[in-house]
Amino acid sequence: MGRLTVLYDADCPLCVHLRHWLLRRRQLVPLDFVPAGSQQARRLFPALDHTATLREITVIGDRGQVYRETSAWIVCLWALAEHRPKAHWLATPAGQPFARVTVLAAAKWREALRGPGPDDGPCRNGHCEVPGPPG
Repeated sequence: MGRLTVLYDADCPLCVHLRHWLLRRRQLVPLDFVPAGSQQARRLFPALDHTATLREITVIGDRGQVYRETSAWIVCLWALAEHRPKAHWLATPAGQPFARVTVLAAAKWREALRGPGPDDGPCRNGHCEVPGPPG
């Protein structure tokens, strides 16, 4: 695999934070980031369900492989020099429950940020704020 394209929700503070975190790490496989649902994403990957890519992280390999949800996060970690061994472990039967719980927790946090409607919660009128530390 020569490159990976990560489709991420550019309106989600957690997603944007994780994008920046991934970009600061040494990559063994280059990661390209494209906002999910964007015209660029639709042009690059016309066969994808772009509505679904806004609900769940989607990573596409340079040979057309499509990774979603937990597998997408594992392949992102696999692309990073310092996290490849952990990615290998997370892909095993012993590690998969940990990966899944982490992805579910992130999804719950992301959902809580969005709030029940466009004008409710910390995401108002399409603009989200990352919450501060607890306490």
